[in-house]
Amino acid sequence: MRRVQRVETPVMFLAVNDNSDEIGLGWDHLESKLGSLRSRRFSGAFDDSGVYRCSVQVREGDDASRVGLVQGVIPGGLFLGSTVRGPQPAVYALLAPTFAELQRTAQWDRTRPSLEYYRRHDRIDVLMPVLDGGRSSGGDLAGHYATGGEPPRL
Repeated sequence: MRRVQRVETPVMFLAVNDNSDEIGLGWDHLESKLGSLRSRRFSGAFDDSGVYRCSVQVREGDDASRVGLVQGVIPGGLFLGSTVRGPQPAVYALLAPTFAELQRTAQWDRTRPSLEYYRRHDRIDVLMPVLDGGRSSGGDLAGHYATGGEPPRL
């Protein structure tokens, strides 16, 4: 396990129910909207709401509304992380136990989403937001669903 400092990341996302069947369909749907997946950075963002966000980092020229996605921001801050490795789909079975181990190790900051950062098809970083010196690094969960001028924080 390691501590990771992440910066705020603009993303386009698709929200689905947090269960394996819908998450798989969500990723398929997101990938179908993008054309080429080459050089794309993907993350799954989740919290206690029961919603999982299949996310892709925004790059120049992306237009979320044109492809039927939502623009948002993954909050930065301090995370505790661990990497799981293995072939798909077997590697997915390692995600929940790895996250449970992270929860036993540090104080979870529930004001920010936890992340699955997809480095490669066979390597996923599991990242749990943690409190930094007793302070939260993010906003409240209501801000994750904000509408208006700024993209919602996930």
